[in-house]
Amino acid sequence: MESQSLKSTFGPAVHVDQMADAPSVIVVCEHATNRVPAHLAGLGLDDDILTRHIAWDPGALPVAKGLAQKMNAVLVHGGISRLVYDCNRPPDAPDAIPVRSEVFEIPGNTDLSDVARAARVDHVYRPFSSMLTEQIGVHRAYLRMMVTVHSFTPVYRDQMRAVQIGILHGDDDRLAHAMMQSIPADLGMEVQLNEPYAASDGVAHTLNHHAVPYGLPNVMIEIRNDLIETADQQSGIALMLANWIAVAEATMTERNTT
Repeated sequence: MESQSLKSTFGPAVHVDQMADAPSVIVVCEHATNRVPAHLAGLGLDDDILTRHIAWDPGALPVAKGLAQKMNAVLVHGGISRLVYDCNRPPDAPDAIPVRSEVFEIPGNTDLSDVARAARVDHVYRPFSSMLTEQIGVHRAYLRMMVTVHSFTPVYRDQMRAVQIGILHGDDDRLAHAMMQSIPADLGMEVQLNEPYAASDGVAHTLNHHAVPYGLPNVMIEIRNDLIETADQQSGIALMLANWIAVAEATMTERNTT
């Protein structure tokens, strides 16, 4: 159990990498790391469990960094495992601090006191959310869109997932539909809309809470993590996505002007 005296030991909850003086895109990677603050003792999990996808999105951060570099963006990425607090969930969401993820019980999240839950919100979610708001405010004059980058496991509950890239949207579907209408002809991957998750699964919080109020077209991109295991794969996917998004944005702009 977390004591109030340990509230300052969470460490950095958010990081910002600015790739351009006037970034026109904000890239977000909420589940960038599997780091659990030392005072939480690994949430009672074995180290090998913390390397699994339940603790983070493997490969997502290098792709997000590559995408941000290629799009001259500002990148905001999480500094703490989503098992401690999932920054793509609001504080009132039941799975913001999961007691179970897939088939794994999370002992360190069981029977948390109100004080312990508040510490997670105050020292993980609020700094992350506040930094996103700040970065949008600072760069609002130049920003054209928000892109969030995630990865997912190829096998879920013993079932192989056919989808390789998921294009997801929340309340604003403009960019997602533009991407679906401009899938590269030579991509050679299975692309699906709102798979393997959808807004009904609660995954659109960042998009709806931070992009929609500013009128920023936005999209959440899910990549099957066996496609981004190596540096070459990550770089290749980042380049492909940057080109794809540019075409989709042009398509969306053309549609709005006709």
